[in-house]
Amino acid sequence: MNKLSVSIKKSKKRLIRRKKHIRKIVFGTADRPRLVVFRSNVHIYAQIIDDDNGTLTGCSTLSPSIKDKLAEVKGKVNQAKIIGEHIASLAKDHGITKVKFDRNGRIYHGRVKALADAARSGGLIF
Repeated sequence: MNKLSVSIKKSKKRLIRRKKHIRKIVFGTADRPRLVVFRSNVHIYAQIIDDDNGTLTGCSTLSPSIKDKLAEVKGKVNQAKIIGEHIASLAKDHGITKVKFDRNGRIYHGRVKALADAARSGGLIF
């Protein structure tokens, strides 16, 4: 094994450890579901989940309903802002105003922070 694959395995283990630690604390209920953010190298996904009943709504940069908006902007942070606004509007359609924010083990910085700030400005309360 080379040094790169060892360091990648270490960082994956650390991410999984952080995810488990966060999930012990953050639990979505019907009154206050979780807003989960997952980011890959290319796309960003947001879901609102009630842990008792499952996923309530979600959107991503692959969603066909906002594909035209995403084509107009450049940069992943700007795309995350649009996703945050869209998930806030979807939550309002479902009658959700309060959520718990689950950053999914990632640092609250960059795209994750942009999505959270846009969701707040869209009307969600964390």
